[in-house]
Amino acid sequence: MPHGGCQGLYPDPEAGCGGGVWQQDKTFGRADDKEQDCCNDISCHLKNGLFEADLTVEGTTFADVIGTINVQSWKGFDIQHPSKKNHRLRYVCLEGPEAGVYARGRITGTNTIHLPDYWRDLVDAETISVHLTPIGANQGLCVEEIKWGTQILIKSENGTAIDCFYSVYGARKDGEPLIPEYEGESPADYPGDSAQFSIAGYDYGPGTKG
Repeated sequence: MPHGGCQGLYPDPEAGCGGGVWQQDKTFGRADDKEQDCCNDISCHLKNGLFEADLTVEGTTFADVIGTINVQSWKGFDIQHPSKKNHRLRYVCLEGPEAGVYARGRITGTNTIHLPDYWRDLVDAETISVHLTPIGANQGLCVEEIKWGTQILIKSENGTAIDCFYSVYGARKDGEPLIPEYEGESPADYPGDSAQFSIAGYDYGPGTKG
């Protein structure tokens, strides 16, 4: 069931038949090349954001498409574990309905959080939210004012010296706001500007969409 221009995906031979991580276009073969998959019984292709598969079990072939799996693409990284031998560490990116940015840190002996200067032009000041965690004792902390999108003034209601951790979040203002939910069958149906996004499995080059 090959498709022209599809990306062939095959099971990892080192993990055994039907197991392990699905690898893409390495030494295990490509689309149209069933001779190279690990058990010679699975051929899986990526088309329109969905995986389609032909499966042969005990000599019986289930023709055409027996089903589709809507695979969720997570952005992240996979690195050698920094402290455990023969281990790896995999993280995925925080996701949400906006192009969010954040800054975090600690302030001691001052009432002002200084955000990077570029926040003025990058972040919509109306979307900024602030989380404060007092250190050592309750200090009655609250946000007194946000100035120019780059300075946050903190107030201690009980008059104690300020010592706290902070996390500040905001949404980017460059580009269109994200449309989290939309009607369609694939990312090609996104009603906004797809040029500002990188979606796994899709190439939004000049003159193309999906």
